[in-house]
Amino acid sequence: MPQPNLITIATPQLSAAINPFGAELTHLRDADGRELMTDADPAFWTGHAPLLFPIVGRLNGDVLRVNGADYPMKQHGFARRSLFTLAEQTDTRAVFLLEDSAETRAVYPFAFALRVTYTITDATLAIAVAIENRSEGTLPASFGFHPAFAWPLPYGLPRADHRIVFAADEPDPLRELVGSAISSGRRPSPLHGRTLALDDALFTQDALIWDPVHSQSVRYGASTGPQLRVDFPDTPMLGIWTKPGAAFVCIEPWHGIADPEGFTGDICEKPGIRTIAPGTTWGCAMQVTLEG
Repeated sequence: MPQPNLITIATPQLSAAINPFGAELTHLRDADGRELMTDADPAFWTGHAPLLFPIVGRLNGDVLRVNGADYPMKQHGFARRSLFTLAEQTDTRAVFLLEDSAETRAVYPFAFALRVTYTITDATLAIAVAIENRSEGTLPASFGFHPAFAWPLPYGLPRADHRIVFAADEPDPLRELVGSAISSGRRPSPLHGRTLALDDALFTQDALIWDPVHSQSVRYGASTGPQLRVDFPDTPMLGIWTKPGAAFVCIEPWHGIADPEGFTGDICEKPGIRTIAPGTTWGCAMQVTLEG
């Protein structure tokens, strides 16, 4: 499929470019045009900021089970591989829409509308998501954000100086992955106080997963210079991930999680699934602010 043109929105302080394929944030740049997102080096990962819908993580066997029927569903769902319609655009705002189709119903037998709104105000990019249930019955869905920020940020300080600081205490141990499934075990928290000192060794066993996460925001950057504040005001889980050696780190607010090890139940019984009543809409949001 030919790649559609990127949609750009901007203020004097910040600009964003979004790909209608996946409604994916592809570039986030400061006032001087310096890139704050991943370089998408294919040696590591070509994603930028995929939107995870209608699942977060992987289903056991890549199978979605609905009322006794099985449907194929790849990791993180199909929204990131779908072409959205550009529904509205101004200089500082763009709205993207994905509606159910014969193609989506072949893997997810529900009627829905997924609306994603990007808005820049001053030095803040806000991303608002609305999931509308157009089915006659309950709509089971998860949603996750997956933005990959430049590591290091483009301000002249080395990777080893970068850290992520949580806004609240995070006393709980982290989730563990067995393959792509969630284990019943837990791993010790790597935080020192509220600070995660970024190091490739943290990610040799895949993502760090806070479930629950108590913070509603984190700050990412070096100990001096500009930083990114990532706000996720209503998110129950948070993933942080990279591939060792890559020039990005993902800060991922999640409303959902991969299948537990051995889970083979109906999608409505899956941990992290939200059930949306017919004719109603559920929403979530995150914001990224360049500070300093």
